[in-house]
Amino acid sequence: MTSISDTLTQVADTLCGYPLFIVLIGGGLFLFLYSGMVSVRRLPDALAALRENRSGDAPQRGISSAQALLSVVAATVGMGNIAGVAIALAMGGPGAIFWMWISAIVGMSTKYHEGVLAILHRSTRPDGTPVGGPMHIITSGLGRRWRPLAVTFAIAGMFGTLCIINANQLAEALATAASSAGLADDSPAIRLSLGILMALIVGSVVIGGIRRIASVATVLVPFMVTTYFIMVAYIVASDIEAVPGVFASIFSEAFSLRAGWGALAGVAIIGARRAALVNDAGVGTASIMHATSANKEPVREGLIAMLGPAIDSGFVCTLTAVALLLTGDFSQSGPQGLSLAIDAFGRAIPFGEYLLTAIVSCFALSSMFTYSFYGSRCAAYLFGERSSRWYTLAFTLSLILFAAVPLSAAVAMCDLFYALMAFPTMLSLILLRKSVRKATLQYFNRDNNYADTTREATA
Repeated sequence: MTSISDTLTQVADTLCGYPLFIVLIGGGLFLFLYSGMVSVRRLPDALAALRENRSGDAPQRGISSAQALLSVVAATVGMGNIAGVAIALAMGGPGAIFWMWISAIVGMSTKYHEGVLAILHRSTRPDGTPVGGPMHIITSGLGRRWRPLAVTFAIAGMFGTLCIINANQLAEALATAASSAGLADDSPAIRLSLGILMALIVGSVVIGGIRRIASVATVLVPFMVTTYFIMVAYIVASDIEAVPGVFASIFSEAFSLRAGWGALAGVAIIGARRAALVNDAGVGTASIMHATSANKEPVREGLIAMLGPAIDSGFVCTLTAVALLLTGDFSQSGPQGLSLAIDAFGRAIPFGEYLLTAIVSCFALSSMFTYSFYGSRCAAYLFGERSSRWYTLAFTLSLILFAAVPLSAAVAMCDLFYALMAFPTMLSLILLRKSVRKATLQYFNRDNNYADTTREATA
């Protein structure tokens, strides 16, 4: 059994290392350049699209584009935005944050392609609800002969979206907080109780389907991001004179050659890889959610979808980085992750460790809500709509197990499936890039012609 676990871990570490980095960042950079830097040039259009409230977007079936975006962000704004940033700083220094920003810009372009293709290649359930995702994009966009690739994604998606790490780390963080506060000792019984509590909370939301998940995300995401922003603002205000030095260190360390070109490349890879793992760009999950949007305009959905990495890898990760660089201790060896962030906030804010634990809990739970939907859609694609209910039940009950038991082999298997989701997704995005470009040109040419006609009418 130990040899199987070791083999799984080795395979997962290999695939989730440079191969996954090359696929997500290299493929994303290709799409960024091919699209004419859409994530930079069309950012104002994306913000305008999010503000619009067109009558065709009032969802009789499905959800709105804004709800889809917030549901995606609910999944990606998780522990990685805190623990992942702390690890990036510990391993790569302040310069890693700059490369996280670059990765976010590249990821925005990838998400744009996911959003456009999600609307172009989706189907409708018998009740009229739109559904889609990489499995539909592959079979509809590339043809039935590519179905094995779609099946590969769906199988990987069923297991890759299980919240093994989130449930385990959340239980650990809550048990540690309870122990340090003298409320209860960290024991298997406590973790089992926390797992049951998680399952009850998650089950009460996901049982209502996509509309309830979207409704909760619409409230929860703005609340937790705003609360986290207030906490970081307090830290910044307490040490305002050091803030310019923080940003100076991010830019200077990003291009530092003191340790040679190899060190510079290492810092860039650490930052970019962490951002890619945080925003899920190219993994395919975002297209599952955006396909449920009531919006019928593919490019408009793509514009809104590309705001996701700007929020999670851009805004939230920057908040974490600034707070940790002002308060954190990076002199320790090894990856500190979540414990480093909790210690830093505890030193900077009265009861900060407990406040951050509460925010982490919201982050983790919001991820569980959305990931259960991703997995259920993969199950429905493989086994029919009825199977999605059984998957949701199994997903909810699994949280109890993941919270109570250390599962290193399961974590490795989950990472492996995560990589197996990314490879089919990125391949399909690259192969279908021309249809995205065609839709993009048609959309903006139509809008420009409409604007010209309006100006002539009012002249």
